[in-house]
Amino acid sequence: MVIFAVHLHQVRIEVEADLCEDAPQPFNRVAVKHLAAILGHKDQMDVNLENAVPSVPNVVVIVHRLNIIKDMKRLQAFKYELIPTGEQRRRMSRFAGSCRFVFNKALALQKARYEQGEKKLGYAGLCKLLTEWRHSPETAWLANAPTHPLQQSLKDLERAYANFFAQRTGFPCFKKKGWGDSFRYPDPKQIKLDQGNSRIFLPKLGWLRYRNSREMLGTVKQVTVPASGGKWFVSIQTEREVEQPIPQGGAVGIDMGIARFATLSDGMFYAPLNSFKRHEGALRKAQQAMSRKVKFSNNWKKAKARVQKIHSRIGDTRRDYLHKCSTAISQNHAMVCIEDLQVRNMSKSAVGTLEQPGKQVRAKSGLNQSILDQGWFEFRRQLDYKLAWHGGHLIAVPPQNTSRTCPCCGHVSADNRRTQERFACVECGFEENADVVGAINILSRGMQKLRDERQDTSDASLGCASTARIACEVSGAVRPPAAGTRRSGSIRLNA
Repeated sequence: MVIFAVHLHQVRIEVEADLCEDAPQPFNRVAVKHLAAILGHKDQMDVNLENAVPSVPNVVVIVHRLNIIKDMKRLQAFKYELIPTGEQRRRMSRFAGSCRFVFNKALALQKARYEQGEKKLGYAGLCKLLTEWRHSPETAWLANAPTHPLQQSLKDLERAYANFFAQRTGFPCFKKKGWGDSFRYPDPKQIKLDQGNSRIFLPKLGWLRYRNSREMLGTVKQVTVPASGGKWFVSIQTEREVEQPIPQGGAVGIDMGIARFATLSDGMFYAPLNSFKRHEGALRKAQQAMSRKVKFSNNWKKAKARVQKIHSRIGDTRRDYLHKCSTAISQNHAMVCIEDLQVRNMSKSAVGTLEQPGKQVRAKSGLNQSILDQGWFEFRRQLDYKLAWHGGHLIAVPPQNTSRTCPCCGHVSADNRRTQERFACVECGFEENADVVGAINILSRGMQKLRDERQDTSDASLGCASTARIACEVSGAVRPPAAGTRRSGSIRLNA
């Protein structure tokens, strides 16, 4: 895919000449997308040529799909709830326990070798040990579990070490029963799928029925069987060829928040769901009831199941809402600019130490809870792959001073935002909702990052003043004080 940026006054013949020779006539397989306001003449709003690119106060980007790029492969997972029999449920629990045992035993072995100064074993060496464990009288019960899921647990350990050495995460931890129980079948030849009868065949489990909530597309690549909230699910990863997507819509900046979950640069916003806050009362009562039970008794296990069910409902509700929001945004925009937020640092505890105790610890604790309840990182992850599916792009920009910079004059000051909701520039008097101003500045920084993509973009705010000023003048996303402020529209999706 090739992207061209052209001037708004350039006529259609000139735009067509800028493309390669294989461009069909007229503009077949060429999509005109309006990205962001970075050209700055009010006269461009009055361009009225019949043979010209549509006169909008935005940059016109020509997206041309080359003939050599016809199809692309897409990996997608389809998750269904299983309806196992009692025997199948017990087997799945044993298989998950076997995989957990192999993971923990291999991790303990690696730690012991490190303490003795020996070299870490690779995946091949661990697989040889797995064969010995399966034939050992002490762990002969491992032979009752399928071999491939046990090997996949060793692959998971190898991946955990790779992430640790790449400083992407901490040191691998031992797995605990009931925390992320799952096992994986990597060989599609051993898997049979019967969508017509809503059943799937898995080695050493036989045919399992599942709730066929939607049609599965593509060919099966691998199958994962996880447990959550007392239920078992099957996640089927598939691969299929799809046409090279052409992005729809223009560019938008998104400001993430708590009072407003996501505010778009065009003034629309998504109200927060606050899934944890909605179920906080029921969760508190269930946890208090569990604390009064004798640990590991039958009543304690029942109470624990109720707590797990509430936690599952909180997570499912949040993910459902994030999927609806991210799908709506990715389908209607070709480029999305967001802040590169460090959620882990933003939600750190303010308790402090004995020498330097923290301040306003309780208020910071509530803020941390609200931040984590929004699911900002999961929202960004979903936007990333959904935009790629639709041919769009996701751009992350530095978040510094996005809500303190005036989009009209470029003045940066903490006094511009006297309250949490309103933005009022002390230099030019511009007023607007603070989240909308932040979204507009995020969009302008994203365009600046595109222009400087081959340079250092760590401080993109230095070159975005003119871009933000043009957004104020011609984009219609905000209005100057003389014209009055515009009320932002609200979007609330039913989760």
